[in-house]
Amino acid sequence: MKKLIAIDLDGTTLNQESKITDKTAKTLHRAIADGHSVVIATGRPYRMSKNFYHDLQLTTPMINFNGALVHLPGKKWADEQEASINRRIVFEMLAEKKNLKLDFIAAENRDTFFIDDLKFFDQHFFASDFATSDNLLTVNTLRTNPTSILLRSQPENVVGVSDELKQQFGTEVEVNTWGGPNPILEVVAKGIQKAHGLKRVIKSLNVKQEDVLAFGDEHNDVDMLKFAGWGVAMANGTDQLKAVANDITEKPNTEDGLADYLTKYLDL
Repeated sequence: MKKLIAIDLDGTTLNQESKITDKTAKTLHRAIADGHSVVIATGRPYRMSKNFYHDLQLTTPMINFNGALVHLPGKKWADEQEASINRRIVFEMLAEKKNLKLDFIAAENRDTFFIDDLKFFDQHFFASDFATSDNLLTVNTLRTNPTSILLRSQPENVVGVSDELKQQFGTEVEVNTWGGPNPILEVVAKGIQKAHGLKRVIKSLNVKQEDVLAFGDEHNDVDMLKFAGWGVAMANGTDQLKAVANDITEKPNTEDGLADYLTKYLDL
């Protein structure tokens, strides 16, 4: 039976340098050539993941912002969906920034971003060559409800910040860790998870839930792995994710664990 392979990026498909190795790319291409489908499901915004979509030459829908944006890149798609957060929450977080021990707060949508302190702008992180005063997060620049809020703290503070945000705003938003090397928290609308986006994709593509093969490494992948017919946690994944997974890769993302697992599981 042909599978829909849902892949997280950071800590799963990407290596320690945030790249897709030749081995992983070739393995995914072999899977597609054999009739399987590959769908990216990531916490990253589209502008920070579209290069991987194009490098893999995908034509399937894509899930960004942990399910808040489900779209078919570069094309109109009847099943496209984008969930937003009330902008009021952004400014309430800004007021609490010092108490929350945050380095920066950024509000994002599909095409652009706003950050409260331009000294934290990083070309790679925000997938942009430059930032101007137009990108400064203020009441005057953020005029619409964002799709996602990104928060950076120090690694030792992330868990505490997450707990505090859930206590203050938990009735309106979901709080997830981003995965990978950055101590980033992503905030999306309440009820939005990768599984939410995946349900929309398989319905559009007429794929059965039991034929979904999903890979992840962080707690924002828990619902996706539980939803999938077969959920696989990376060897480098969190204990929380491994506890709900059907299986665990033998190798971590730094050793092409995804590629090795697919090769054996799909008999490529």
